[in-house]
Parts: sequence; C-alpha cells; structure tokens
Amino acid sequence: MGVFSFLLKSSIGKKIIMGLTGLFLIIFLVVHCGVNALIFMNDGGVLFNEAAEFMATNILIRTMEIVLFLGILVHIFQGLYLVFENKKARPVSYAMTNGNANSKWYSRSMGLLGTLLLIFLIIHLRHFWYVSRLTNELNANETLFDEMKEVFSLLWVVMVYLLGMISLSYHLMHGFQSAFQTLGWNHKKYTPIISAIGFCYSIIIPLIFSIMPIAFYLGWIK
Repeated sequence: MGVFSFLLKSSIGKKIIMGLTGLFLIIFLVVHCGVNALIFMNDGGVLFNEAAEFMATNILIRTMEIVLFLGILVHIFQGLYLVFENKKARPVSYAMTNGNANSKWYSRSMGLLGTLLLIFLIIHLRHFWYVSRLTNELNANETLFDEMKEVFSLLWVVMVYLLGMISLSYHLMHGFQSAFQTLGWNHKKYTPIISAIGFCYSIIIPLIFSIMPIAFYLGWIK
C-alpha cells in the first residue's frame, strides 16, 4: 500500500490527516488572532486595515489561503467520516456507561462541537471573507474595520460568535493534544508540557476572539 493510499483509505491514515490538518489550523488561528487583535490598538482600525490589505494582496498569503480552505475541508470531511465510522462500530450504546471515567465529555462530543463550529464558520465567512473578497458590498469609503463595527453592532451576532468560541475552546481542549498523540509525538517528559500548552491555548485564543465582538458592541473600540 502506497503512502497516499494508506493516508486516504486506512483508519490510521485518516487520523494522521486529521492530526496534520488540525495542527495546520492551530497555527493559522494564532496568525488570524494576531492580525485581528490589532483592533485593540483603538486607532480607528488603521493598523488592522493595513494588515488586512497586506493579507488580501500578498501572493504568498493568497496562495496559503487556498491551502487553508483545502485543509479546513479535509479536516471537516475526515472528522465526519471518523464520527460515522465510530457510530457504525458501536451502533447501540451500552445500557449504562460512565464516560467521565475514561474521557471528558468534550472528547466524546467532537462531532457535535465540530458541527457547531462548521455552522459558525459559514456565518463568519459570510460576514467578512465573502464580503471583502467576492462582492462589492464594501464601497471605496468602507474598510473591513467598518464591516466589523457594523456586524458586531447586532446583539444576536455577538451571541453567535460567543457560542462559536465556546465550541472552539472545547474542541481545542481535546484536539490540541490529540493531534500530537495521533502523530505519535508522545513522551513521558514532554506530553504533560504539551497538555498544559494545549489547555492554555484552548482558553486564550478563543477568549481573545470573544472579546473582539464584545468590545465593538459595548463601544470600547471606536
């Protein structure tokens, strides 16, 4: 069996792909969070708009954007496949189980959390990526910062984003360490460190993203 055949057809290969795409998305979230956090400079969006313009026009970034979308799609499809495979392997739940004895509830709910994140992602892309890349909704006098102010002036949107970030946090709590474990990067000395970093990452990144819509809605950012 060739390498590509192994990755695409075997259950272990699919988990490896999940781990690799998961790590790629974890790195992307750091970059995305860093760029968006420039709004906290509270300079009317000047620095944020400059960074957004660079991201939108740099050929390397635009190429990586395509890779990112492919990574997201692969991660979603492989995740759904693994969920369905697990359900097929155990079509009837045990009469009585004590799931917390072996794993956290969010580890057993990755399919649900992933689905909620997919719904959030569609809404998020519609609000910003679709508007800025594929439409003329932003006129010559409007910027992506202006779009953020408008979108986050709606309470229901802020609530959706907060729920999305809660889902992301729990998804990362399992996914961060799971990605390293799937790839065989386990060591009695370093695994606890990876777990600690993963826990902090799972709290800090979603928290920063959560503060952004709240800050706009409450008028902390002008």
